[in-house]
Amino acid sequence: MSHHRIAPNVDDSSDRLAASLAALRSELELPGDYPADAEHEARQAVQNLQLPPRSLLDVPFVTIDPATSTDLDQALFIQRNDAGYKVLYAIADVPSFVAPGGALDAETRRRGQTFYAPDGRVPLHPEVISEQAGSLLAEQECSAFVWDFDLDHNAEVVSMSVERATVRSRAKLSYKGAQKQIDAGTAPEALMLLKEVGLKRVELERKRGGASLNMPEQEIVQVTDGDYRIVAAPSLPIEDWNAQMSLMTGMAAAQLMLDGKVGILRTMPAPDERSLLHFKRQTQALGKPWDGDISYGEYLRTLDGSDPKQLAILHSAGMLFRGAGYTPFDGEVPENVVQSAIGAPYAHTTAPLRRLIDRFVLVICEALSNGREIPAWAREALPDLPGIMAASDSLAGRLERMALDTVEAALAANHVGQVFDAVVISGSKPSNGNGNGNGPYGTVQIAEPAVTARCDGELVSGTQVRVRLVKADITGRVIRFELAE
Repeated sequence: MSHHRIAPNVDDSSDRLAASLAALRSELELPGDYPADAEHEARQAVQNLQLPPRSLLDVPFVTIDPATSTDLDQALFIQRNDAGYKVLYAIADVPSFVAPGGALDAETRRRGQTFYAPDGRVPLHPEVISEQAGSLLAEQECSAFVWDFDLDHNAEVVSMSVERATVRSRAKLSYKGAQKQIDAGTAPEALMLLKEVGLKRVELERKRGGASLNMPEQEIVQVTDGDYRIVAAPSLPIEDWNAQMSLMTGMAAAQLMLDGKVGILRTMPAPDERSLLHFKRQTQALGKPWDGDISYGEYLRTLDGSDPKQLAILHSAGMLFRGAGYTPFDGEVPENVVQSAIGAPYAHTTAPLRRLIDRFVLVICEALSNGREIPAWAREALPDLPGIMAASDSLAGRLERMALDTVEAALAANHVGQVFDAVVISGSKPSNGNGNGNGPYGTVQIAEPAVTARCDGELVSGTQVRVRLVKADITGRVIRFELAE
């Protein structure tokens, strides 16, 4: 893991960085403080909350999240049984706090999701819900939607149901801490079983043709006021095992709704032949050819992002993960129901504190699972949810990209004129012919400081080159390299 700090200097780049990041909120028109009426509704809902009569307080649930997280959506318990495994997966009961048609409901629909800005998050729900009463905090009695799974010895789902219950998490675990316990063999049985079941679920994903793009993640971390760093690191194995529990639940939710012929799926078409052919050519050019004998998902699992050529392939593979959307239905099952990267029908249902749509999916699934009437407010919202989520996802994507561009420009600001070793992650495109003297250019990545940016010149994907930094504009969020040779 590499940490890149921005030190104060004579040109006040730290001050300009802080100002530029703060400006993102107004530039992108991110939501501001919670409206007073919605905040009041939230506080009233917390005061009036009635916990479900069904008690699972004797179940030793735990949460596993990034160390600093306080909006805890999921708590987990796993035990072995004669047939295989019992998995209980508790999801925060956000619907119990949001009155349909009220001010809080309206504001959450306006937001769509929690937005993560470098200088602080913009929450979907008021903090009294998202980080206090609605969060599955350790030793707090909470209402939750508890998914109850029986799995066979291969971790295939044999039966499942979902019902509201009162739960209490025993511990707030971090990914890093839980991984250390598992690696040392000192973890409690439920954590050791998370590894066992998680690995079996990964194998099931491989068999059904699922695919994931395991890019090294970049995260902007605030160290002090005006001082940020970009942390880049491959994910820990436990993050994948934990994600498999969420994927299993999302697939179960999709199946419940398909059987009931009402709900909303997260769908994505399979890559078209043109994209697959282009990707095959890229892999051949970069010396690690994919011949199509195995699925592209299985091929992607073989790639190592620390190798320059394979990193370029991972970037190129982004073309295979396009077209994700939301598909609502009521009374008739849609023709296309599969999320192709998962290799099965799938629904968002495990992050209701941070994503609007999960609140509706949870209520629909709980009703279907227990043979009850689906609340009218959940059913009536289905046609509106794709548009709300598409706009929200677009805004979140722009925020993430612009924030990263801003911090990268600040990291590079003191290095203009210097020459770096770089990896070409996408080869040159021709001049755009607009008369501005733009010649061929591509995209390069340097390691220190951690920056990915445009570079002018003839570039070949996957090659290592020497580049000179010619521009780093924090306010304009622009970085430009040129070939140094």
